[in-house]
This record gives sequence, C-alpha cells and structure tokens, in this order.
Amino acid sequence: MAAKNEKLIVGLDVGSSKVCVIIGEVGRDNHIKIIGVGQSASRGLSRGVVVNIEETTLAIASAIEQAERQANLKIGSAFVGVAGAHISSINSRGVVAVSRVDRDITHEDVGRAIESARSVAIPSQREVLHVIPRTFVIDGQDGVRDPVGMSGYRLEVETHIVTGGVSSLNNLFKAVQRVGIEVDELVLEPLAASEAVLSDAEKRLGVALVDIGAGTTDIAIYMDGTIWHTAVLPVGGSHFTNDIAIVLRTPPEVAERLKLKYGDASLVGPNKGYYADYYRPGGIGAKLNRTEPEQTEATERPDEMIMVESFEGQPTQQVSRNMVNEIIHSRAKQLFEMVQGEIKKSGYDGMIPAGLVFTGGTAGMTGLSDAAAHVLRMPVRVGVPRGLSGLSDSLGAPTYAASVGLVLWGLKKTLGDELLLESRRGGGGLTLGRKVGGWFRNFLP
Repeated sequence: MAAKNEKLIVGLDVGSSKVCVIIGEVGRDNHIKIIGVGQSASRGLSRGVVVNIEETTLAIASAIEQAERQANLKIGSAFVGVAGAHISSINSRGVVAVSRVDRDITHEDVGRAIESARSVAIPSQREVLHVIPRTFVIDGQDGVRDPVGMSGYRLEVETHIVTGGVSSLNNLFKAVQRVGIEVDELVLEPLAASEAVLSDAEKRLGVALVDIGAGTTDIAIYMDGTIWHTAVLPVGGSHFTNDIAIVLRTPPEVAERLKLKYGDASLVGPNKGYYADYYRPGGIGAKLNRTEPEQTEATERPDEMIMVESFEGQPTQQVSRNMVNEIIHSRAKQLFEMVQGEIKKSGYDGMIPAGLVFTGGTAGMTGLSDAAAHVLRMPVRVGVPRGLSGLSDSLGAPTYAASVGLVLWGLKKTLGDELLLESRRGGGGLTLGRKVGGWFRNFLP
C-alpha cells in the first residue's frame, strides 16, 4: 500500500486498440514512481470514439483491475485521455483592463483574460477541453511570457482552445464512471504524450508531435515553449492493416501479423524506391550526412515468398515481402503527405526546425521515421516515454507515450493547484478558483 503522505496519480488511456492504466506514486521530491500498470484489448471504440459503451466499460474495468492488483490498492479517480475525429481547435484572444490602482498585473487579471478568451462562441454540441495561453500582450507590447508582477493598463492573451463533441465526451465520461472511477480531467492525448516525449528545448525551438494511434493520427505543434496548433487526421495504424487485408484478401488478424513481422515502410522494392534516390550521391540523405537505413531481415530478403492464410475455404497463397511492404509504403506516404498538408494549413510550415517526433503504437514500425524524413524534408525521430521510475522499463515504447504522459500531466496539474492554494493562503487574492489557476500555472510559455 502507498504511504499516507504519498499521493497517487492515475492515467487512463482509452484508445482504439488498447486500454492502458498507469498508477503513479508521487514521492516527497515530486518525482513519479510507477507502482501499477494494467492493459486490455480495446473494445467498443472506433477511431477514438465510444461506439459501444458496454464493451468499452468492460475493457476499462479489466485494465483497472490489473493495475490495482499490481499496486495492491484501489484507485478512485484518473486523468483520462481523449482523442478522435470529433476533436477540433481554434485560437482566441481575450482582453481585460488591469484591475489594481497601481496597475500591477496579478494572477486574477490573468485569470480574467483567459476567461475572456474562453468566451468565444462555441457551438452548443461542443465542449471546451482546454484553454491554453500562448502569449500575452501588455499595452501593445507582445511576446510577454509571464505578465504577473509587470505593470500596465491593458492585458491581452492569445489562447489555443481545444474542443470536443459533447456526445463523444459524455459517452467516454460515462464509461469511466461506470467502473467507479471519477474523472480528474479529460486531457487531449497529444498534449499528454508531449509531456512524456518532448524536451523543453524542442518546444521552445519549434516541433511537431505526431501521435499515430490505431484509428487516428494526432498532431500538436509547439513553438516558443507552448502549444500553437492541434489537429486530428482520420488515418492510423489500423488502416495499414486494413490495406493489407483487402489487397491480399486475408483476415485482419493475419494482416496484422504480416504488418508487425514483415512490415518496412521504407521499402518498395530491391534497389529502387525511396532510398535509391534518397541516398544517391548528392541526394538529400547525403547532404544530411545520414547513414544507410539499418538492414533488417525484410530489407535483406525483399523477394522472399511468404505463406499467407486466406479466409476459410480459400487456398493459402504465396506473396513476396516486397508486396507487403509496397502496401505499407503506399499508406505511409499518404499519411506523411496528410501531416505535411496539415502543417502547411496551420501556417507554421518552416517554423518547426526541431522537426517531427513520432510516437504512438505505429511509430515503431520499421523504416517509418526514415521514410517520413524523406517525404517531409525535416528531422524526424521516434519519441519514447521518459522521466519515470519503478515499473517504467516496461513502458519505454512509443505506444505508451500518451499513457505515461497522462500521469505526468496529472503531476503538473497537481503541483500547479498546490501552488495556487499556497498563493490563496498567502493572500494572493485569486478568486476564480482552481481551474483557471491550474490553466495559468500549467501552460505559461
């Protein structure tokens, strides 16, 4: 059992392919130690959205039971990840007059400015998930990161507002509550994943997180230390599997095994395709001083024939590894082009010198990051969770980025609320409550 003076933070990632629960214990040094992990196959979700609440509830209950058994305790609440095509975002500006006679800006002024930005017209069928301040302006002076204590007459804030479909959020909320777990906060998954895989330097310089889940791909663009753009693309890892199943006329479970065992997104044929051009003398790869992609069994023997099971009553067929990889490559290229299009659409194309960080279950596919670097013409790396102790060795894969990130997000939120409480006890004068204070302290650039 956890010591009484220790705090527990629980992250619950309800994805299209898996449900993962992580129980973290906060030590006296405010570091997280993982004491329980539970995982179950996801049921009842499609592209991050609950389509069968009963099956979703059972999957959540199974993962929670495993985590509780390992940690030897019961949990009562969790930070819950949200994803899916129903997510959208807008940027909004809020403006207020500084309230104090001496014109010193206080936490209350910041809170009122954020609330002003939040009051932007939102359709009734949508719910605000996050209001994240990006930058502040004092009397026309922009680029202010922390306005508290500065002097001025007029305070403006530029915010990034993330919203979700009311029905989708309510169904997820109900599924979690049905297993006796209260929701501490619904958190957009790419924001959570960024806590686990992005460095502060990358966020300041400019970076795009690309979280490739089973049903969707989530994008979060960071600049100047804070979030500037989020988007959800309707393509994920399951589309690679479906393509293989359709082209080869094989059951989905067989297609999934082919993808995992033989898949190589960079390979489209022996001595041709991306890398014949990419690494030619004077080519982009040469200019970047990149080395040849690591030779795997798939790249060494692209023409080897594979026995592929067909549907019941149909004969087993033979296909080459190269055919499997052509299918994967085609879908990967489409995904990368969609990512590129979204970055251009955001208006921040050319403003992310730190490049792309891939994470999520599909990010570990052989050749994916190398192929992406070619298509997108920018640095690419695979992000894995970090910053934890305890059972974290088993979580050091990109598929757990959002799960781990939810725990780290919860830690940041908890510490922010504690600082707010201390401020109020010390006469800081905050009157807008824990929620606004949490936003402000957690997301200042």
